[in-house]
Amino acid sequence: MRRLLDRLFDASAWLAAALMVGTLAMVVLGMLDRYVHMGVRGTDMYAGYCMAGAGFLALAHTLKKGEHIRITLLLHALKGKARRGLEIWCLVAAVLLSGLFSYYSMHLVYQSWDFADISTGNDATPLWIPQIGMALGMLVLFIAFVDELVLELRGQRATTHSSEMLHNE
Repeated sequence: MRRLLDRLFDASAWLAAALMVGTLAMVVLGMLDRYVHMGVRGTDMYAGYCMAGAGFLALAHTLKKGEHIRITLLLHALKGKARRGLEIWCLVAAVLLSGLFSYYSMHLVYQSWDFADISTGNDATPLWIPQIGMALGMLVLFIAFVDELVLELRGQRATTHSSEMLHNE
């Protein structure tokens, strides 16, 4: 199961990376279109869709690598059961919030598909297509938070400490 979850989080990160390349490609294509007048429209919108999808799809991998920004001042002041209790409370809240966000983002994709909602830009893209990145990213983030909660409850959660604080001047 661990290997499957790690592959899921890595696949989400690779998809986010591919969407970042897509963002770059759309920006470059838009710049070329301004100079060569190829008649390509909607590159700004597609760059935005790719960027949003990349942001959401990278969330779970970032969480699992311990790179999310956390306010640890209170957490480091606590010891023992109080610290573990706060960690569990935070993870339960994260599971609930990411679960709700995941559900409603999937619901938004369904509604956009059901109503045949399209972009108001000149690309007229069916909105459910770019919204899939958000919904999928939130679903994978929800799975990652559930995994973190289960690991914390079992006492197997590895806490990663960022060395960024050491480099402040």
